[in-house]
Amino acid sequence: MPFQNIEPGENIQEVIKSAFDVFLNVSGEWGYDENLALVIHETEVPLQQLEHTLASMRAFMEMNMTQPEEKRYGAINVNETARECIGKNNRIYDKIVYETSAMLESDYEKFIDEYKEGYGTAGFDLDEHFQRRKAKTVTLEKVFWFDITDVNKS
Repeated sequence: MPFQNIEPGENIQEVIKSAFDVFLNVSGEWGYDENLALVIHETEVPLQQLEHTLASMRAFMEMNMTQPEEKRYGAINVNETARECIGKNNRIYDKIVYETSAMLESDYEKFIDEYKEGYGTAGFDLDEHFQRRKAKTVTLEKVFWFDITDVNKS
């Protein structure tokens, strides 16, 4: 299932503040390639933690916030699968591959209700339940470029 990239050009700091009610000292774009890298200027949490948070925000925006209600995904999980630190043109980048899994919100809600009602009761097949959940889950692999040149330089 392809999802549209977030269009460049918006002030990313303002978008994050508006969508997630958090201030992050970042600029640039959403990291789809080196030229659209998300620039991290400063972080008070470990860098890898902030990168994961930003990747999760991007996935949520792509798969949920920008989708019509019937096509929104939930249970969105982002996991790092590869990392490369690249020095180029006097800049330092973290190029990270994330595997993102999710399912349609409508399906997820049904599975949660089914689980709550059936767990621990006779006839509820837990293995079969999770097999059906897995079958409804989509998995994507996406790259995220972070410009970390100026992180916490002072």
